[in-house]
Amino acid sequence: MNRALPRTPLLVALFVLSALMSSVSSTTTWGQVCVSPLSFPFVTNKAINQHRTTISKSAVLFKLRGGSLDLSDDEDDDDEDEDDDFNLDTDDFEAAEGDFAEANTIDRVLEAWKRTPPLTKAYLTASFGATMYGYLFNKNEFPRILTLEWKPVLQRLQIWRPFTSFLNFGPFGLGYILTAQFVWTYMATLERLNHNRPFDFWIMMLFGQLSMVIGYPLLKLSPRFLGHNLSTYLVYIWSRYHEGVEVNMFEMFNTKAELLPWFFLAQTFLLEGEPPVLDFLGIVFGHIYHHCKTVGILRAPDALVAWYHGDSEVAKRIREEYKVITSEFELV
Repeated sequence: MNRALPRTPLLVALFVLSALMSSVSSTTTWGQVCVSPLSFPFVTNKAINQHRTTISKSAVLFKLRGGSLDLSDDEDDDDEDEDDDFNLDTDDFEAAEGDFAEANTIDRVLEAWKRTPPLTKAYLTASFGATMYGYLFNKNEFPRILTLEWKPVLQRLQIWRPFTSFLNFGPFGLGYILTAQFVWTYMATLERLNHNRPFDFWIMMLFGQLSMVIGYPLLKLSPRFLGHNLSTYLVYIWSRYHEGVEVNMFEMFNTKAELLPWFFLAQTFLLEGEPPVLDFLGIVFGHIYHHCKTVGILRAPDALVAWYHGDSEVAKRIREEYKVITSEFELV
């Protein structure tokens, strides 16, 4: 009985998280290309229009075959009689369509998760696991053993804390889901864009983490939700690589990519009710990284590049993971 209790809320949370991630997914239109965590295969607007045309033609043929486009009153009466004979109920169609849409949503989430790059997938999995542990067993508070506290790090050699503290997106709830969605979308996109040189992406992540771990104490700021601040860092870098691109926010309005980090700051203020100072610093660190990367100051060490292309078993497995992403780009 004790083992069965945590499983049910965990499964429910997983279902709710996947459904909400799909419903609040932000879709980015990149020229003629649609980029979204739920649509990693690139789909052009031309293909979508062709698909819609096919559906429209099929609908017309269906109506012609069914006789619903008839013009005479007598034929309309005949159609009503035929509908009565077959017991066609609109509510039944709507219910069946709703069930199909729900199943399709879950399938899309699972397929998108399957296509998620390895580091992004590992990062989100670890964050969700730690957050759900805190939700179920620690009153929805992130496990303290994973937070950043320098005294245990220096005195007890708990060296994992500077890294695991970035798993904290905040307590489980709407804010967590939105942050996880942002991370999934933009971290995965950046990792995929570096599929040929993933070590550059690793350096980008390490630069952001070190900047926050070192910079916050120097500024006498308490690092609470480092994962949330890291997401702002990632969104800013993504926006600089896609300046001028229009981004659709939750199917409600469009904005330019370069304004997206500031929308993220506003979201933090509205949901948490406090000035987004740490998120602003995430933007600052992202700007520093982008400048250093652009002018060639920051690049992956030769030793890391040599290890990635070497004969190590770990390196070979990692290369196989990224070969899948490379093959998808080649097929496009």
